[in-house]
Amino acid sequence: MKILFDQGTPVPLRRFLLDHIVDTAYERGWSELANGDLLRMAEHEGYNLLITTDQNLRYQQNLADRQIAIIVLCSTSWPRIQRHIEVIQHAIASSSPGAYPEIPIA
Repeated sequence: MKILFDQGTPVPLRRFLLDHIVDTAYERGWSELANGDLLRMAEHEGYNLLITTDQNLRYQQNLADRQIAIIVLCSTSWPRIQRHIEVIQHAIASSSPGAYPEIPIA
């Protein structure tokens, strides 16, 4: 699966997704794109999944016709996110086009 990390998604998460191609918005030169433009570019470039920490994305964008799945991590804290690796991996494995799961991180 081809995965894009949005700004705020901790890059160390990449180490736990070895079966996937993982890029960051920063690496692609897309860190300054607005959410709508980022989603369009990601879909155009063949990404299957966007992982973000932007909990307002669903309120800011019309996600109804999106082909990309979006997983929202409800924290930017790597130590907290790290405790939920298995949940994140399961969400990735079960994602489908247009899916939008939010993963609570406590």
